Amino acid sequence: MTIPQEQFDDLLSRTALASLFYYPEVAVDDDGPNLRNDIAYCLEPVAGIADEDAKRLRVAIGRVITNPTAHRSDLLALVIELAPPPAE
Repeated sequence: MTIPQEQFDDLLSRTALASLFYYPEVAVDDDGPNLRNDIAYCLEPVAGIADEDAKRLRVAIGRVITNPTAHRSDLLALVIELAPPPAE
């Protein structure tokens, strides 16, 4: 299944937003706001992506949320790899 570029753009926007509101004190398994829920929210636009690619994105998104400066280029490279080539 090919995911349109716009949906990957939405994933990046959601990840940026989640990283702005991230607090290290937020628990991973809490019922309230938590990293797992933030990652799931970020992945919603690409819900139909292959499981292996979703796992790779999940890890990259989690890293970007917790440390955007160190990991954003990795997420961008992965999105470029997974997104369809631009129309010419």
